[in-house]
Amino acid sequence: MDNGDKACELCTAAGGVLLWESPCCRIVRVMDAQYPGFCRVIWTAHVREMTDLPVEQQQALMQVVFAVEAVVRALFQPHKINLASFGNMVPHMHWHIIPRWLDDQHFPEPIWGAAQRAGRAARPVVDDATLSQALARALATVVTRTGNPS
Repeated sequence: MDNGDKACELCTAAGGVLLWESPCCRIVRVMDAQYPGFCRVIWTAHVREMTDLPVEQQQALMQVVFAVEAVVRALFQPHKINLASFGNMVPHMHWHIIPRWLDDQHFPEPIWGAAQRAGRAARPVVDDATLSQALARALATVVTRTGNPS
């Protein structure tokens, strides 16, 4: 994770609970009780924008993001998935994969917006090991199709 930018928290720390990694990126779980299944895909090298990557790396990164989305949908059965790449607070390429439910605390607003209601209904409980194994299975197919996305 140390890519030479000591001021960047995604260069010096995992950014969540590590679920899977390759030479080019890692997937972490964001521990947020309101949004179980919230994951981030973090590019290993300190890169600010998608267009800073060569086209092949852009495509490889997005295939990882889409694989994570598919796993989160299958395991958590949300109403909707939000995909987001901001980098405003941490200028290091990463994607948020956020499961959303009609009755979640912020819906239909983004999770960083104003809360719309208190509490939430029960959500599927999926432990880190199960999520990690499902990601590894899904990403084995992606890596096989695309080659090592490094």
